[in-house]
Amino acid sequence: MTANSKLRLFYIRDILSHYSDEEHPLNSTDIISLLQSEYGVSCERKTVYDCIEAISDYGYDIIKAGTKKGFFMASREFELPEIRVLIDAVQSADFISAKKSKALLKKFGNYASVYQYSKIEKQVYIENRNKRNNESLFYTINELHDAIIAKKQVKIIYRKRKISDDIKPHYEEKELIINPYCLIWSDDHYYLVGNHAKYDNLIHLRIDRIKSVTLTEGRARHFSEVSPYKTSFDAADYSNKHLSMFSGDIKPVELICKNEIIEEFLDEFGEKTKIFPHGNDSFSARLNLAVTPGLVSKIMQYGDNITVRTPNELRNMIIDKSKSILQVYDSEKR
Repeated sequence: MTANSKLRLFYIRDILSHYSDEEHPLNSTDIISLLQSEYGVSCERKTVYDCIEAISDYGYDIIKAGTKKGFFMASREFELPEIRVLIDAVQSADFISAKKSKALLKKFGNYASVYQYSKIEKQVYIENRNKRNNESLFYTINELHDAIIAKKQVKIIYRKRKISDDIKPHYEEKELIINPYCLIWSDDHYYLVGNHAKYDNLIHLRIDRIKSVTLTEGRARHFSEVSPYKTSFDAADYSNKHLSMFSGDIKPVELICKNEIIEEFLDEFGEKTKIFPHGNDSFSARLNLAVTPGLVSKIMQYGDNITVRTPNELRNMIIDKSKSILQVYDSEKR
């Protein structure tokens, strides 16, 4: 028996996975032909049936469509709607480069038949999307993940774009020693949340702006020393309170909102937000949020549909921002 013959069972499993579905069953003749053309393996009809029985016994959902129609793989590790969601997530994530996006989408295709994936693939649009060019991003994520698990400090080179007369992009770079705590995907960006070793607060850094990561021998400072979290770092809570990932002090915020924006409001601030009736056409919402320029921008996008009741600091920030915008447009009239 040749080595290829010994692998025949696995080859038939792969053929059923890639080339069969409910609309495209394979009979024994089809499978024998694909075995020969794809893998250079000869096979008898009885052997095909024996292999399919063994594959089914192992746990694969192989359905017999009829004596003449053949067999098909009825279910897979990922169902089509799940693959669709994964594809949409990769397409919309601008921190994943176009090259890496295409590679990931190709891998997703392995979890569907070629016929099923061809229907999805026609709706995939990568070329004209705003994608980053950081091809090392996944390695950076892996290195940061390892550091978080090992509770080690990392030395990173962090870069930001700077203004230049040259058309070519220019960056300024800084070396930072960071105590890493978690990775967060927020507003289509991936962030590292941690503590700058020189200070006593939390910061978050865009991972696509991290040029390099070096794991150090230094033990990471525990997050309880620089955050309100004591036993575990609550990434979801942190992300919810720091809208648009701006750093700032967490304070009680009360907003008065018109009823007509309740769906958009809950999409933005979370379904668990505490809301109460306020008059006939409004509701009040009470949240604990970081009072930052990011929060100001979020509130101002709703125009006169949201009014800040407290704190005064946030009210004044919105008033000042509104005045500065008005001043810009007034100056253009002159």
